[in-house]
Amino acid sequence: MFIQTEKTPNPNSLKFIPGKKVSIGGQVEITKKNQINNDLVKNLLSINGVTGIFLGKDFLSINKDNNIDWEDIKHIAKSLIGEFYLEGKDFVYDAKKEIEDIKEFKEIEKKIIKILDTKIRPAVARDGGDIQFKEYKDGKVRVQLQGSCSGCPSSTMTLKQGVQNLLKHYIPEVKEVEAI
Repeated sequence: MFIQTEKTPNPNSLKFIPGKKVSIGGQVEITKKNQINNDLVKNLLSINGVTGIFLGKDFLSINKDNNIDWEDIKHIAKSLIGEFYLEGKDFVYDAKKEIEDIKEFKEIEKKIIKILDTKIRPAVARDGGDIQFKEYKDGKVRVQLQGSCSGCPSSTMTLKQGVQNLLKHYIPEVKEVEAI
């Protein structure tokens, strides 16, 4: 099985693309082995230097410590991912997340979520990450960056020059965007 890798803007995160579904039902980020009952994710988190795994629809992003070289991780991770799918499994994880009822959000929050989902999330996913809306209060939007975007050196610039400018353009009430 051929598994592609792609660099992300975060030098400590690498995107693995197996050519198969990875997570169904939503994205998830795991940083501790006891957060999930999944052998592949637990094995990946056991690799020396791996600090977190982000599961997207059709990719995995692996985050590592700054002092570990990708060559010490990449081949082991590819092997584990390949073996997982060769065992006949169709996907890594079924999130079965509780989907927030969008009707519970205020009108401005619905607009923010729609822009995040349609204009920002696809671009962030290409870099191996995700962005989640957390709250809107007094002109300030709070979001959570996950996967490759979490801890990325360029995430502050992306957040301010990309996300903040886009939201301010479409929704004049938005004054600032902050990552939590």
